Amino acid sequence: MTSAALRSRAWKLLEMVTTPVLPSDYLDMVSPLRAGGDLRGRIEAVHPETGDAATIVIRPGRGWRGHTAGQYVRIGVDVDGVRLWRAYSVTSPTNRPDGRITITVKAIPDGKVSNHLVRRARPGTLVQLDQATGDFVLPQAKPAKVLYLTAGSGITPAMGMLRDVEFDDVVMVHSAPKPHDVIFRNDLHDLVADEKLRLIELHTDTDGMLDIARLGEFVPDWAERETWACGPAGLLDAVEGHWTEHGVPERLHTERFRPGVVVTGEGGEVTFAATDKTVDADGATPLLEVGEEAGVLMPSGCRMGVCFGCVTPLTAGAVRDLRTGEITEAGPGVLIQTCVSAAAGPCDIER
Repeated sequence: MTSAALRSRAWKLLEMVTTPVLPSDYLDMVSPLRAGGDLRGRIEAVHPETGDAATIVIRPGRGWRGHTAGQYVRIGVDVDGVRLWRAYSVTSPTNRPDGRITITVKAIPDGKVSNHLVRRARPGTLVQLDQATGDFVLPQAKPAKVLYLTAGSGITPAMGMLRDVEFDDVVMVHSAPKPHDVIFRNDLHDLVADEKLRLIELHTDTDGMLDIARLGEFVPDWAERETWACGPAGLLDAVEGHWTEHGVPERLHTERFRPGVVVTGEGGEVTFAATDKTVDADGATPLLEVGEEAGVLMPSGCRMGVCFGCVTPLTAGAVRDLRTGEITEAGPGVLIQTCVSAAAGPCDIER
């Protein structure tokens, strides 16, 4: 008998004598970051960035395959006994010597995971991880001239890129309500002092929102630059329109953290068939959030309509896509993304 066969037989015997707790469960307790198990990470530090944002330092397990600057990672966090998943940009460089990664999280109103990570996360806490993903990244050939257009927490993927690659000519236009709301402000000004970045910092409480039509006043050669933009949907809509109008859409790359929400519909009574729960929902709240509030275990992923980790059968009624307003009616084999769908009248979903 080969050594591999002997190991397999021994493992099966162990499973028999340790049931209902499997050997892998014991290994998880002793070595939760081991190779071969579910990918996890351990929070090793929490560094405040602003009053409502913090950088979380995570030691990933041995199965971590690394990331490309600008990508995001899905984090599974246990909050009040419920495991919730959210996606955050990786803000550390790809070659960090200690092998750790960082995410930088801004607490949003009523955000269960963001507030937990910013205000309650402690070193030693284990989190679930997925492999990094996303195409908001730099090309293999470094652009000669780069522009970043960011607002609020939209600065996070851009900071990951700035920490990873030194550009010959890079400009950033960043908006935040006040100076103390600018995430990474000290890091940005250090780059400016080292002549590695030209920064236009706008404070919307005093300067107002950025008018994209006036971008040329801040960056006269903006149309010649490869541009990465990340921020609220309104900013990105304006940016995309401006680049298209001037005939250079191929030089623009955008990252949307959340779908642009269309406020429509009357909502309705939502029935979660598998758990026999029925709740009232309005026409603007994603069914994913409706289910979570009702205590229904809902699959989820990026929560912005990209990864399809939340796909669920619609067995009755109709839903409205919050991005487009399109109505989807139930039928054989009809699947919906619960993170970007809201009730458009009474509906049943298979959860």
